[in-house]
Amino acid sequence: MLSTPPAAPAEAAAYFAASLAFHTDVSDVAAALAAGGDPGFTLVDTRSTEAWDQGHIPGAVHLPTAEIPRLATTFLDPARPVVVHCWGPACNGAARAALALAQRGYRVKEMLGGMEYWIREGLGYSTADGPARRDPDPLTAPVVADVCGC
Repeated sequence: MLSTPPAAPAEAAAYFAASLAFHTDVSDVAAALAAGGDPGFTLVDTRSTEAWDQGHIPGAVHLPTAEIPRLATTFLDPARPVVVHCWGPACNGAARAALALAQRGYRVKEMLGGMEYWIREGLGYSTADGPARRDPDPLTAPVVADVCGC
């Protein structure tokens, strides 16, 4: 691990501060949406229509990545921050969507974990059959407490 030494503290601080400016996580998005009222951002699901129909986060806007150039101004307020997500950590669709939105002047963050971790953390989602929720995966979410402590 130490064959490449850790960065100097100032460099590490700059890197991690920048990371937090570009990313958020499922728990923080869920907490903001659950707090009631305006969360201060628009959550955008960038997956296909078929994926959206399979299950999506209540309150999210559906805007597939390929449609951003044509439809972003129809669905999104350029003055409002946007949080994008796709399937999960193995998918870079949210990063492509974030890039497309940033190039159009939107302030944007990517929700790490995507829909996969939303579901794995036991958070509710909507399907064609109505609301759904799965038990939290004990390897990805706290099962004894409401928060992970991070």
